[in-house]
Amino acid sequence: MDASAATAWQPEPGWQRLPGAGPATVGLWSTQVGGRDVVVKRLARPDPYDGPGPLRPSDVNYWRRAADVALSGVVAGTPGLREAPVVRVDEDDEGVTLVHERVETHDAPGLWLAACLGRFAAVDLGSYGWLARDQLRSRLALVERRGGWRTLARTPMADIADHLWRQRTVWLDRCDALPQVAQHGDPSAANIPGRHGEGAVAIDWAHLGRGPVGADLGYLSLATREDVDPLVEAYVSALPSGLASTDDVLTGARVMAVYTALTRLDWALARVADGEGALAGKFRHPSVAPYIYAMQRQVGHIEALLR
Repeated sequence: MDASAATAWQPEPGWQRLPGAGPATVGLWSTQVGGRDVVVKRLARPDPYDGPGPLRPSDVNYWRRAADVALSGVVAGTPGLREAPVVRVDEDDEGVTLVHERVETHDAPGLWLAACLGRFAAVDLGSYGWLARDQLRSRLALVERRGGWRTLARTPMADIADHLWRQRTVWLDRCDALPQVAQHGDPSAANIPGRHGEGAVAIDWAHLGRGPVGADLGYLSLATREDVDPLVEAYVSALPSGLASTDDVLTGARVMAVYTALTRLDWALARVADGEGALAGKFRHPSVAPYIYAMQRQVGHIEALLR
């Protein structure tokens, strides 16, 4: 047997596989360590031949950012959002294994989560070189390399999508001019499962960094029952006085929500576009309908960006 194969990392017997994975994540498991319920995440070191992005510390998809966050302790006790307690971080030639205490799930309302994001926005994350930046710009650059919103161009909203796509740099530049604040980077409701005092306990810190005020909120709004406007009010009420205006927050949230919703819809449509039948007949497909609904919730904000 090859010696390297004999020493390859493997999950321990008895670990229970959990759903969920990112680009660098080999897998997630639940187990116990010292009588504590924990979650184990395994990150794989990327192959240099796959491209430089995941190896650049400032890149949105930097492969080991979650490990650097855990080792630094930068969000171990931050207001608004904090990391689940770190049990240990193990490194080897193939990657990194992260072990956190398992978070007890708390079904939190969207307005409370928005306020937590507002408090977290004022946190000073320091000057770590691995903090993510230009998140939406980087994600749209990846879409551009793939040809833009090609499938949306085949739908009744083709003209609207084309206008927003051509105006993306204008809106990204406006967001760059907004106050830049701490952001989780992937604040779906599923990634903020716990509660600690008046704040929330978040998981999956692989996109921690700085970005336009309100951007995290716009991302969160795609997974809440509440619309953007009341979420903005809750977020602004939790910001320190003078950090940003309501209009600033609304702009950051609106741009993130609209461009993320349309990108997700284009991706969902592209997955079914080559099957039998007209594309319009697939709008009710189970893998597409949720993204149609998410886009419909953004109609008012889409109209605002078209003005």
